[in-house]
Order: sequence, then C-alpha cells, then structure tokens
Amino acid sequence: MQQSTDLQNLLHSVHKKSYPAYKALKGSYQFNNYILSIDHVQGDPFASPSHISIRIPHKTAGFPKEYYKDSVTSMTLSDYLTRQFEKQIVHYTFRAKGSGKSGLISISHCGQEVLKRTACEITEKEIIARFFIGFPANGRTINATELEKILFDFLPICVQKAFLYKNTNHKELEDAIFLAEDQSCIRNQLSVRNLVAFVADGSILPRESGISSRPMKDSVPFISPESLRVTMTLPHKGEISGMGIPRGITLIVGGGYHGKSTLLNALELGVYNHISGDGREYVITDDTALKLRSEDGRFIKDVDISLFINDLPNKKDTRCFSTEDASGSTSQAAGIVEGMEAGSRVFLLDEDTSATNFMVRDTFMQEVISREKEPITPFLERAEDLYKKAGISTILVAGSSGAFFHIADTIIQMDSYHPVDISEKVKALCGKYPLNPVKASAFAFPASHRIMKKQAPSIRSHGRNAGRPEQLKIKVHGKDGFLIGKQDVDLRYVEQLIDPEQTAALGLLLKYAIEKLADDRRTVADIIEILSGQLEQNGLSFLSGGSYISCGYAMPRLQEIYSCFNRYRR
Repeated sequence: MQQSTDLQNLLHSVHKKSYPAYKALKGSYQFNNYILSIDHVQGDPFASPSHISIRIPHKTAGFPKEYYKDSVTSMTLSDYLTRQFEKQIVHYTFRAKGSGKSGLISISHCGQEVLKRTACEITEKEIIARFFIGFPANGRTINATELEKILFDFLPICVQKAFLYKNTNHKELEDAIFLAEDQSCIRNQLSVRNLVAFVADGSILPRESGISSRPMKDSVPFISPESLRVTMTLPHKGEISGMGIPRGITLIVGGGYHGKSTLLNALELGVYNHISGDGREYVITDDTALKLRSEDGRFIKDVDISLFINDLPNKKDTRCFSTEDASGSTSQAAGIVEGMEAGSRVFLLDEDTSATNFMVRDTFMQEVISREKEPITPFLERAEDLYKKAGISTILVAGSSGAFFHIADTIIQMDSYHPVDISEKVKALCGKYPLNPVKASAFAFPASHRIMKKQAPSIRSHGRNAGRPEQLKIKVHGKDGFLIGKQDVDLRYVEQLIDPEQTAALGLLLKYAIEKLADDRRTVADIIEILSGQLEQNGLSFLSGGSYISCGYAMPRLQEIYSCFNRYRR
C-alpha cells in the first residue's frame, strides 16, 4: 500500500496537466488514522464526482463494541456517523475552487428514517465511509493544489471530528443506540402480543407539510383510547404506553381532516425506525406491512388474480393474468396477490386511493347488477378470509361506506386527531343495517408462476466496442423509478419507498438479476430469494462484482424488491 506522501507526490506530478491525468491517483493510501481509497476518478470536472472511501480500524475509531454488536446497533451507528460526517463536510464543500463540480464534497443525506446505506458500513474490523469529491480543475486543466487542500487539510479534520469516538457527543450517540434497541424491543413484542402496530402516547403524527417529513409544530399529541392501551417495558426507556392495534381487520374512520390518513401514513412508515425528535420514534408497525393502492396503467404479468376477478367478458384467464395497461381494480387485485407472495402479514389501504368497485358493492348496486354479471369479488368479501385463512391483517381507512363496519374487528374513530375506540358501539348498530347475504367463491391461495425471461444483450453495431454486448445502464429518477436500458420502471405508487437511494439500489438489484440470474426457468420469487440471501450475508456490496460499491445506495425492504421486479416489463 502507498503512503499519503506518495499521493502528494502524484498530485504535484499531475498539476496543470489535462484532466484525464487525474486517473493516475486511483488506489489506496495510508494516512495517520485511516486508509484513503480513490475508487473512481471522474472523466471531467463537469461529470459525476469522483468516488472516495476511507477505512478506519475499530481500534483507532474507539467506539464501544456494544454499539455495533448486532444488525440493529450497527445500522444505527452507521446512520449516526453518516449524519455527523455530513455536518462536518458542509463547512468545506466548494471551499476548493474551480470549474464544474470542482471542490464538491458530499455524502448521503439521511432523512427522518434510519436506513442501511452504503455511505457508511461497519464490519468486524473497521468502519468504511464512502462519499464523493469533485476533483478541482480550471477549465479542463488539473488544479492539484486545490485537491491537495481537500485531501490533506479539509478531510482529516472531518474524519477526526466525525469518526473518532473521543470527538463525538457521547450522550447523543448513546441515546441513538438506546432508542434503536427500544424500537427493536417494541417490534419484537408485536407478534408476542398479537399486535400489528403500536403508537405511543405523546407521538406527534402530523408532518410539517406535504413536502416535509419533519414533525408539525404545536400539533395534537397522540393519546391512546383506554380500551386499546397497552404498556410495554423497554430496556432503556422503561415503561411506555400507547395504542396497540390487534391482528385482524381494523377500520379507521372519522370526518374529513380529522387525522385518518395521517394515522395510516404514520403506520405505513412505522416499518422503519425513526430518529429522535421525529415524533414517530415509537410508532412501530410489523415490518412486512404493505401499503396498497390502485395503479391505473400498471404492467402486470402472469399473476393469479382469480381470488378477486373471474369470468371476464373477453374470457381472459385470471389465474395467469397479464396486461400492459391495468385498470384500477385489476392493479389492486394484483398488488394484494403480489404482497402475499412477498410474505406481507399486514395490508394497509386508504379508501381514497383505492378502486371503488374493487373495495365494495352496496346493496342497491347488487340488486341492479347481479352477481353473475359482475366479475369482481370485492375486497369487503375477502378481507376476513385473508386474515382467517392466510393470516394477513388489514388496516383500512374508510369514510364513505358503512359496509366495512360489518367485517371489522376493531374500529377506531379519529376525532380532531384523537383516536376513539367505537368498536362495541358500532357492532351494536350493525344489526340495524344488515348487509345483503352474499357468498363469495371459496378462498384459494393464488398460484402465480412468473418466469423471469433471460434477456439477450444488445450488440454494439459501431464504435470501438463494435461487436460487443451493450452494457445495461441505469438512470434513477429520484425515488419515483428508474430507466434500465430503454425501459422505465415506474415506482411512483410504491408508497413505502422513502429515499432515492433505495430506488437506486433496486435498479442495481434488477440489473444483477437480469444479467446473472434470469435463465428462462427461475421465477421472480426464486430470484428474489437468491438476492435476499446475498443481501443478508453481504449487504449491497455483492452487487459490485468484486469491484468497489459507491456511496448512494440504501437497502430496500423485501416488499419493495418484489414491487420493483413485478413492474419490470420483461
């Protein structure tokens, strides 16, 4: 391994040369407290910045071993260090001057949720931080003096302050670790107590605005109804009380703007741990919970939606249903079946974003349009079977149809952001408003069998690489989807994707599956099982193919991996 002095000498040797001479810097260099690696050098000052990583041995960093003893604490420490490093580099980014992205220093920006990211990884031996630096230039002429300032003046200060335990706020870090362990304890207790979610008393659920995930100031704290209140003893916080949502079918009702959707939104993001001060730190949902909605125009391939849709007028087989342009009802039916395949134990639905004809058919409509003429078995008639026969609970926000009261086990009314348990009161009224006795067809587990086809790579027809296969390229569109090759994968309605870095990781996973795993025999489920094993064992690093993995990727859940693969049109 080369020394930092070797890097200085190289910098002096390339100063004022043409920009491509920077590529001579690629390699690893030993600094006082860490190893600096220049993994990728940008092609010119206006291109995406260079990829840098540092490795700090645990002996040097000095963090207590109990802070990275398992996956929960390790992820929390990594998240904390990423945030600390970002706080430091913001003082130095663009302090070095030049053209284009010259002087940029950046790392992943963490939101309210704690995610496993490639920006910071903790192994048995060391802490690995990955970030970007824009190598300085004047025009396209190297300005190595400015890069030397970044690598030898700015960066060592940032590393010292962010990644050495002696320089961190010990109490703040301890609180973050303790909070994560408490959140994990609640999550573990859900199944033991037959709950699907927990919302602590005092939680702040409303957000600052529609484009901000920070808590709203002066909002109404959550207070659990007595009948649903449970108390848990946590390892650090001690006793905590809040609303436990039991397994089964839960209905959330109330007037408009009273907090129904706000509660559901908090529950759908309760699959992630949140940072201190978020207001939803102790809103914990079964981590397999899946938010479902209708998606007009969605692509569907070889999905068995016969549980919900049968006897189509065009005689299309709904046991192996495919379409390039799904309706709201068929897309929602496919989403439920795909969620079952992904192992979800809880479905979250909002009537506002669901297909009305898929959710319920009222008595009058059933009188006018007979059962024989309606191919859709509404969700209302399947929800009980989903729970009793498939073990899948439902949490549903409803505001227009009283039919759902008849199947609900628990009914929560949101009244000016205060939850009220009205289950007993409503059940007493149900007898006065009976439903038409309808009998849905027998429940049968879906049997989708989607094969992922092997894709023959396009061959370059001209240029210096003519005759060779084209590389499958990915372009990420924020968190809404990505372009892979020439195809868009639309993830706008996968509502539990919360970070563009998760979308970027999904693009890499799909690319890996297309290039390495698709063989005209393996199903989507088979391929995702292989990927899940690799992710559990090696994290996202296995996608690098033996090379480096850069900053800019965050771990998606299994549910989002399925959602992504099911929207790929090959």
